[in-house]
Amino acid sequence: MEHAELDPRERDILALERRSFAGPGAKERAIREQLGLAPVRYYQLLNALLDDERALAHDPVTVNRLRRVREARRGER
Repeated sequence: MEHAELDPRERDILALERRSFAGPGAKERAIREQLGLAPVRYYQLLNALLDDERALAHDPVTVNRLRRVREARRGER
């Protein structure tokens, strides 16, 4: 069986992660303006997406990069 597609908001979150942002606060501003989410909620959703096989199938480069970043941060704690 083919796995379900990501919903539009999930795809938008991954699309935002593919971009680079200039200056402090630019990403948080984009999160609020483009997605209508509080940054804390955004990062909660993003973290859940990183463990979602549908996200990996949709955008393996971004998801794998973010998984590596997350693992590195866990290792620092």
